[in-house]
Amino acid sequence: MNIMLFQLCFCVFLLGAGGCKEDNGQTSPAPAEIPANPATPVYSNHAITTDKAIYKPGDNVIFTLEMSQIPATAKVRYKHLNEVVGEAAVTESSWAWQAPATDFWGYMVEVYSTANETETILATTAVDVSSDWKKFPRYGFLSKFPQLNEAEVQAVMTNLNKHHINGIQFYDWHHKHHLPLPTAGAAPAPSWKDIINRDIYFTTVQKYITAAHGLNMKAMQYNLIYGVWDNAEADGVNKEWFIYKDNTRTNRDFHPLPAPPFLSNIYLIDPSSTGWQQYLINENRKVYQHLAFDGFHMDQLGDRGATFKHDGTALNLAQSYKPFINAIKADAPTKYAVLNAVSQYGQQGIAESSSDFLYSEVWNPFDTYNDLANIIKQNNTLSNNTKNTVLAAYMNYDLSNNQGVFNTAAVLMTNAVIFAHGGAHLELGEHMLSKEYFPHHNLELRQDLKSAMVAYYDFLVAYQNLLRDGGSFNNPTVTAGDSKLKLAAWPAAAGSVATFGKLVGNQQILHFINFNNSKTQNWRDNTGTQTAPIQVNDAKLSFIATGPVKKLWTATPDIIGGASRSLNFSQNGNQVSFTLPELNYWSMVVVEY
Repeated sequence: MNIMLFQLCFCVFLLGAGGCKEDNGQTSPAPAEIPANPATPVYSNHAITTDKAIYKPGDNVIFTLEMSQIPATAKVRYKHLNEVVGEAAVTESSWAWQAPATDFWGYMVEVYSTANETETILATTAVDVSSDWKKFPRYGFLSKFPQLNEAEVQAVMTNLNKHHINGIQFYDWHHKHHLPLPTAGAAPAPSWKDIINRDIYFTTVQKYITAAHGLNMKAMQYNLIYGVWDNAEADGVNKEWFIYKDNTRTNRDFHPLPAPPFLSNIYLIDPSSTGWQQYLINENRKVYQHLAFDGFHMDQLGDRGATFKHDGTALNLAQSYKPFINAIKADAPTKYAVLNAVSQYGQQGIAESSSDFLYSEVWNPFDTYNDLANIIKQNNTLSNNTKNTVLAAYMNYDLSNNQGVFNTAAVLMTNAVIFAHGGAHLELGEHMLSKEYFPHHNLELRQDLKSAMVAYYDFLVAYQNLLRDGGSFNNPTVTAGDSKLKLAAWPAAAGSVATFGKLVGNQQILHFINFNNSKTQNWRDNTGTQTAPIQVNDAKLSFIATGPVKKLWTATPDIIGGASRSLNFSQNGNQVSFTLPELNYWSMVVVEY
């Protein structure tokens, strides 16, 4: 349990109230009058993009603002958290900024203009200055590799870049799982079939890798760590590597797939077998010889129950993942490695291995918002807070059995929970994910969700040093000073605003996630019934401080593009009172001591 740095004090702000009793029996001071905050700026929400998804310290960042007429007073300010680190006039639709020298920092970029002493925010975006993407992975995917021209490839990649996606999982790009890249002599085949009999074109895979690198994104080749097709022994797979469901070698463990359209079942191999490890390492070497992938995204099929090796001894499949990852990484130490923990199966060994970050595909019984938070926290613990988490969490699952649209409220609520707890969400590719078979595409994004997704990913980048860069979760007590918000400490509950905190250095974060109007606590929202929260404005709040508060500021992805704003506050003893300007889905308040 984290040490609570805030004294717990339940206060009700009623007219004339004299405070509340603390543990020492003393009466805390009555809250002082809360100074009014400056008015929320008008937000024009013009589109602004960066030329890359991530930058190294000292790189040039090129911005492009989509605005027909730029006001004469337009300026841009670059902020790390709530501190302005640079400012300049904006006179043209495109300009450059040299990324600061500090590594692994996120920045909010605000373009604004001033008229009659009133500020209007014209556009916002974010910049990630990090020399290595694995520190703050924001994972996207690609799943369709027909013959595509450059314009078609660029259209997909431009959209991913707009969301600052810095790594791409190339899902089912390969031929056979045990022979991922077919060759004709020394050259790669021009095309091949994947397991569901789709045509995959080498040039398309190559174009996507090139486009990813042009945007500073990493390209990860996808494959199972233990899958082979029918008759794999004819391709050199040793019969002694297979996994069995009994100790008599009677029944091989396999994942059945209907034919047609599938070309084979998937038979399972023991990942701890050094012979199999070397076999797949050799195949990966062929892949890297012809395709400039940056690493290996490994997949598994979760808990298989009782399994046995060829010699009849029991196989603990979860314990086989760590040696497999380490063998892959040892052979190609400059390549990235990550393994999907299906419903957290095998995550302890994965976290202890040389994997570069943690990736959890979320299934039953992890069905609630609280389960998402707990997975991220568990991953932090398993990796000793050294590896951040990406969740593969498929939204509106049953709804996507038919054509339709995603439920905006469901997606944003789930992202609010994941992002606030320091995770990222695998969801964006040629389309948005709703099923574990990535090419599945029945649901579209409504315009409100398209716009909100950009703001949420800007927010994830701009405030990554608070959201994903260490710190300790805690639960400081926050008290409502009026009837506008019904607060409840995390875990989330329908009909209330969930509150929790995180201490990062000398900064205490207070998160507010608004479930005041929610229909379900099931994050997946299978049938698309989740409802949007009712926005609350100017709610009076207080908390117990551990010392003199230097600054108080807030930011939310739901208002003014995630731009931060300083808040006025009053401090009387250890009680700090302030007004939260808005709460829609999620607002963050930062206390600086």
